[in-house]
This record gives sequence, structure tokens and C-alpha cells, in this order.
Amino acid sequence: MEWMEQAWEWIRERETLFTWVGSLSLFTLLVSAIFVPIFIRRMPSDYFLESDVKTEAYRKQHPVLRLLFLILKNLIGGILLLGGILMIVTPGQGVLTMMIGLMLMDFPGKRALEIRLVSLKPINKAINWIRAQADKPPLELPESPHP
Repeated sequence: MEWMEQAWEWIRERETLFTWVGSLSLFTLLVSAIFVPIFIRRMPSDYFLESDVKTEAYRKQHPVLRLLFLILKNLIGGILLLGGILMIVTPGQGVLTMMIGLMLMDFPGKRALEIRLVSLKPINKAINWIRAQADKPPLELPESPHP
């Protein structure tokens, strides 16, 4: 019973930390509950298929605007990724939020990682269920999810 008292005392000494973690968890839960389904519904069904047209349109943007957009996109993606990791141990849609965060970010090997993650049955099922609720077609994936 003494260990419980020690644990409780340890928690009380770090009350501010637990308040911040709880608040951040609640905030990311609310943000992900609102924006993750919106993002999944708006995603084109062929998002995971290769498309040179999309890449060329992106490259034709003004370099400064492209850099600002890239920084903003990676910042938001990083926040969602960290929020998703936090939601694994706190309430929320952790895996889906992490997936959206990864999709927003740009880094080497991103495409292969995205395809592997979205090919996992539970994630694919959840994403396609959300899309079906909005009368959107299921996501199209490449034949081999492991390049």
C-alpha cells in the first residue's frame, strides 16, 4: 500500500506536467476528430498511385511560395505526428492522426512508408469506412504495397 502513496505523491509533485499532457491530449483529440475525417474524405482515391501531373504542377509554383508551403506543411504534419504518438497512450485516433501527419510531411522514403501503413488492414478498413460515409470511392493502392 505504501507504493501507492509514493506513486500518488510522485504524481502530485508533477501536477503541472500532467495538466499540460492532459490538455494537449484533449486538444489533439478534438482537432483530429474534426480534421482527420475531413482530410480522408477530401483525399483523391488515386492519391497513392503514381502521378507525374501532380508533381509537375507542384514544381511550377513560385520557389518562395513553394518553400513557405513546404515549411508550413511539414510543421503541421510534425504536430499531427507528435499528437498521434501522444494519442497512442491517451484517448484519440492515434494511428490515423499519425498517418495524416506523415502524409503531410516530406522526407526520403515517405511514399513507401505511407503505402505500407495504409495497406495494413485495420488502417485501410478505417479509412475506407470514413470515405464510404461520405459516398467516396475506396482508396486505390498499387498492386505491390512493398516496393
